Amino acid sequence: MTAPLPALPAKIHPLVRAFLDTRDALEETMVRFGSPIHLVFPQVYAENLKRFRAVLDLHLPRYRICYAHKVNQSRAFVRTAEYAGIAIDVASPQELGSAIGAGFGSMRIEVTGPKGEAFLRDLIDCGVTINVDNLWELRRIAELAGDRAKVPVLLRVSGFDDGSVSRFGVPLAHIDRAFDLLSANRSRISFLGFAFHIDSGEPAERIRAIDACLALVEQAYGHGLMPSVLNIGGGFRQVFTSDADRFDGYVLALREALLSRGEQMSWGNNTFGYHVDGGAVHGIPVFHKYANTVPATKMLADLLAAPLERHGGRTVAQVAGDNMLELWLEPGKALVDHAGVTVARVEFVKELADGTVLVNLDISRDSVTPADQEVMIDPIVLSSSAHDSDAPVGDGAVTPLRSAADTAPTPHPMHETGPVAVYFAGRLCLERDLITNHKVWLAQRPRPGDLVVFPNTGAYHMDLSAATASMHPVPMKLAVAHRAGSFQVYRDGDYEPHVSVGLPPARRTPPRGPHRPPVPRRPSHVDNEGAP
Repeated sequence: MTAPLPALPAKIHPLVRAFLDTRDALEETMVRFGSPIHLVFPQVYAENLKRFRAVLDLHLPRYRICYAHKVNQSRAFVRTAEYAGIAIDVASPQELGSAIGAGFGSMRIEVTGPKGEAFLRDLIDCGVTINVDNLWELRRIAELAGDRAKVPVLLRVSGFDDGSVSRFGVPLAHIDRAFDLLSANRSRISFLGFAFHIDSGEPAERIRAIDACLALVEQAYGHGLMPSVLNIGGGFRQVFTSDADRFDGYVLALREALLSRGEQMSWGNNTFGYHVDGGAVHGIPVFHKYANTVPATKMLADLLAAPLERHGGRTVAQVAGDNMLELWLEPGKALVDHAGVTVARVEFVKELADGTVLVNLDISRDSVTPADQEVMIDPIVLSSSAHDSDAPVGDGAVTPLRSAADTAPTPHPMHETGPVAVYFAGRLCLERDLITNHKVWLAQRPRPGDLVVFPNTGAYHMDLSAATASMHPVPMKLAVAHRAGSFQVYRDGDYEPHVSVGLPPARRTPPRGPHRPPVPRRPSHVDNEGAP
């Protein structure tokens, strides 16, 4: 039996798969709006939120979910969060404006990250909760507040691990100075509690931070302060791969290739963070997070059920409940997981002198990758039916979604068949604009006009590094919804969730103001009775 080709198969949400499988749906969207495009699926976001809430409802009497806006600029996601009744975490004046424009009131907005004086003035005027990053911020808030209503603040702390330094938050070593400022300004500042954000997904680090913050709560009581909130931040992981064994097999082959064993699997001298020494491959690769198989909901459940030694083995949830602390969370990735894909067209395919095959697309690397990371899941090539001489006129535009490495190709006249290894290249005149620096095996050689789908790009991939180099505009963002048996595609700014199902209002949140649902403007409509 022939060994399967190296592959990094992506996990695809059934609703996204149904849209990509629908004949004509994707091509109609591309013709109408152009290429490349980002597609977001707010109903997938709503499902993720529902699962997240279910875990919290099981463990906690009081909590607040603050959607981390920075994960994606999509208004459709923000409107879905607002309609669901959760809060939002913003980190810039522009994100604040986006949240307010989407209907969030000041009671449901938290502001994190470093802030300059002008931004602080605006935040105080708005009456939102300020997650204080440093002592200067805290001091200026007290000075700027004047005799107005108290400014609600959380104090972000850091320094839980002596061997790790963070550029964010007030170090534990400076906490007494923070207590002095809070105590001296109780008439101007309403101190809600403590916050932290752990960049690592390791449970032990988060538990250590929670335990340290619980100790700070006890210290705060001694300063006449009454904290009632513990904000544990975000950082809940995503699951990208649909087959962990094949992912591990690909990485093993890649490591072997770095030792000059077997076929070359990376562009140029790219080692993805590994280093070769003494005939062995060492280090942690830059793509390690794509190997994760633990969903965010399990990570959250395990955290809430973790015992705290200093509290007699009671769980995190029990200690929070016993001390009447409201747990706040700032999920971003966990809520948009599998709720976004990016689609581009093949412009041309070329072969280099050494036989390397490049598939050039009408998109650049910065539109589908977060910063310098390598996205270790395979793009999906959808062959255009324009290449199929047997396809009737007006019939579907793309072949059904399939795993390229596992599917026998359908022969096409004058077209090379059989598996082919390629690199996907971007549209910029820069050597570094390689969308994949790792080799991707496809069932057959792509052709101009074919569509390439990059799965699960909703979290940071779409926006974090997006640029307008060579005056190329950033890809348009569209929202896809399945309603009444058909798919509808909206400009992102036009999407409204009020006719969707599965979004009950949140409990334990203040009522919203009058809801004024605008009428969606000109959705693209594709019948599909078989979609979930």
